[in-house]
Amino acid sequence: MNLHEYQAKELFRRYSVPVPAGNIAENTSEARTAARKLGVYPLVVKAQIHAGGRGKGGAVRFATSEQEVADATAAILSTPLLTAQTGMTGAVARRVLVEQWIDPARELYLSITADRESATLLIMASQAGGMDIEAVAAATPEKIIKVKVNPLLGLQPFHCRQVAFGLELPAALLQPFTDLLTGLFRLFMENDCTLMEINPLAITKAGQLIALDAKIDLDDNGLRRHPELMNWRDEGEEDPLELAAARAGLNYIKLNGNIGNLVNGAGLAMATMDLIKQGGGEPANFLDVGGGASSAMIEEGLRIILSNPKVKGILINIFGGILRCDVLATGIIQAAKNNEIKVPVVVRLEGTNAEKGRRLLAESGLELITAADLADAAAKISAIVKNGECA
Repeated sequence: MNLHEYQAKELFRRYSVPVPAGNIAENTSEARTAARKLGVYPLVVKAQIHAGGRGKGGAVRFATSEQEVADATAAILSTPLLTAQTGMTGAVARRVLVEQWIDPARELYLSITADRESATLLIMASQAGGMDIEAVAAATPEKIIKVKVNPLLGLQPFHCRQVAFGLELPAALLQPFTDLLTGLFRLFMENDCTLMEINPLAITKAGQLIALDAKIDLDDNGLRRHPELMNWRDEGEEDPLELAAARAGLNYIKLNGNIGNLVNGAGLAMATMDLIKQGGGEPANFLDVGGGASSAMIEEGLRIILSNPKVKGILINIFGGILRCDVLATGIIQAAKNNEIKVPVVVRLEGTNAEKGRRLLAESGLELITAADLADAAAKISAIVKNGECA
């Protein structure tokens, strides 16, 4: 689950991480009130939306008066933000953060994330704060400081010194930086975070550290331990198909391709997406229905796939174990009866009750394309992509 910047900064405050004073607003009237509460100019008005590139997209604006705050708010809340993450249609913010403007002497980058390859927590930092960190890493990887922390042993003073020395911080900031990084690490561990990022982390002209931006991603599997944070979920920022899948108990991620797929098991789902690419197509989604899926869940999974207008064909790849192939077939038949299927559907069934499942599909009268094995499925998916239909 992603948090908005203002939510992440609220967590920062709880862990004594310095952030600028600010107030949230959902319209120009509230923005004016927020500005009056702050009582100092200049201010910055920032769109609260789950997308990067806000500054380049005009969703971060400076204001030197209450009227400019209102004008900036009106512009941000009415103008779609177009970035690589929003796509060509863009996305419109529904609230803004009106915040004290800080003039930094230096801008740094700081983040904590999980490094699955080494089973550690990875602290990354750079003196190139305020920039696209991916571009910095690609062009000048030597500017990225990486320090790995054993999560069982926790953050140690020498870790903080490694990062601070790499950032070439003055001696006077060593202790404040250690306190800040210690607070961030505690926040990360105690709230089941998967990513925490500050870009930029400012050193002010007065020699103080302050987080000008904040990004936090939470592990969905840990949200049950944090009911308050779960209430911060903004479903309006989530893809409606992914949201519908989550409510149905399905693991679905929307992608940009043209071939939908329905699979049981995350590993098999990944292999199936590879299969689609080998056939010349691009996966439209990741969809793992799991081992305990019911016919209703199968039907809902197909409905969600068919709701994506980009889908030109569907590959159903089931290895029956806990999920029996006859249950899957029943779900497919129900979905076909309740939803108009206008795209080719390739079905590969193997495992528990596979013959019964194939028989149910054959007797259903549906125009389905059966595949004998994975190689056959790959060939038929390739035909969908290249010819628009399967032979």
